[in-house]
Amino acid sequence: MLHTRPSLLERLRQLKDRKSWEEFVNLYTPLLVHWARRAGVDDAEDLVQDVFAVLVEELPGFHYDARRNFRAWLKTILMNILRKKFRRAAAGSLVEDVAAADPVNDLENSEYRQRLLARAMELMQTDFAPQTWKSFWECEVNGRAAAEVAQELGLKVGAVWVNKSRVLARLRAELAGLLD
Repeated sequence: MLHTRPSLLERLRQLKDRKSWEEFVNLYTPLLVHWARRAGVDDAEDLVQDVFAVLVEELPGFHYDARRNFRAWLKTILMNILRKKFRRAAAGSLVEDVAAADPVNDLENSEYRQRLLARAMELMQTDFAPQTWKSFWECEVNGRAAAEVAQELGLKVGAVWVNKSRVLARLRAELAGLLD
C-alpha cells in the first residue's frame, strides 16, 4: 500500500527541494494516472500535471494531520480539476449556433449531449446515497414504475419520487446552460 511519509510532505513545503518533488512525482504519478483513467480521462497525464500545479500552490500552507488521509485529499484535488475542465469544455463547445443547421452536426451534438449527460451522472453518483441514486436510476433511466422500485428498495413510493426528483434537480443544475 502506498504510504506518504510525513517527512516527505514536510520537505515538499520547501518548493525548492527538487529531489523531494522528484520522489513525490515518481511515487504518485502512477496512482494519479490510474484515478484519472478510471474517471474516463483520455489525457490523464495532462490532468496529473494540473494536480501537481495545484499542489505547488497548496503544499506550502499544508500541515500534515495523521488522522486525515492524504491520498483522499489528493484524489479530491484531481476530481475537482476534472470537474472544472469538464464544465469549461462543455460550456465552450455548446456555444456554436451556426453548427445547429447542419444535420451531421445535429448528430454530433446529440452524441455529445448523451456523453455529457452520462459523464455528469457518473461524476454525481457518489454525491448521493445508494438508495437515492438507485431510485433515480431505476425510474428515470430504466423506466421502471416508482411503486416497483419502492417495493424493491423497501421505501414508500413518495420517497422514491423525492429521491428521483433530488437527483434530477441536481443534474439540471449541473448541466444548466450546457444542453440548451
